[in-house]
Amino acid sequence: MDFSLLKSLNEERAARRASVLVTDLQSHTQRLVLESEMTSDPLATFLSDALRMGKSGVVESEGHKFFLTVQAPALRIIAIGAVHISQALVPMAKQLGHDVIIVDPREAFASPERFPDVPVHAEWPDVILPKLGVDRYTAFLMLTHDPKIDDPALIFALRSSAFYIGALGSRKTHGKRVERLQALGFDEPTIQRIHAPIGLNIGAISPAEIALSILGEITSKLRLKPDGTKIGH
Repeated sequence: MDFSLLKSLNEERAARRASVLVTDLQSHTQRLVLESEMTSDPLATFLSDALRMGKSGVVESEGHKFFLTVQAPALRIIAIGAVHISQALVPMAKQLGHDVIIVDPREAFASPERFPDVPVHAEWPDVILPKLGVDRYTAFLMLTHDPKIDDPALIFALRSSAFYIGALGSRKTHGKRVERLQALGFDEPTIQRIHAPIGLNIGAISPAEIALSILGEITSKLRLKPDGTKIGH
């Protein structure tokens, strides 16, 4: 690989920006396509699909075969609330290759003893979240049921490029949440970014089942096309 390509690839990786290395299997030439440039690339559809699936492989276009090497950051889940759902979610998320960060100002809950394998921040969301480098590969989960904790995190998340925002609570609870956000000036399209009640509707009851439903919804948001269909359909 050309040194300048390798340098660019490492820079994108360090900055948590996605990219795809395109190798022409006939000429053996290579080029790096940044995520911000993909829509204007001749292989735009192939690149978009490969990135959404997080999967490298061979594609063919106009009689040429290309190998697409996908580089995408690990998904980062920021769970607001050091609660039972978060405890159940951590090992599942790690099996999926995701990073998890726990944020909860209540020190009795946000302790390394309860969450030994992930970063835990016993701080208020509006203090710590600006320091965590939130990007479009970040998912936010609001899990405390306490507006004093969830709302500041929600406000931050809605102003960020996070690809998923979910909030625990009934439809009635979410209705009150929407009223508070509207009073702060958030418009309808922005508020509609919130998945509430959080998680897929699988009839989840226990913390582990709710965690499973949340990870299922995150995965669907990550992998499916915007219209909800699978790649290739």
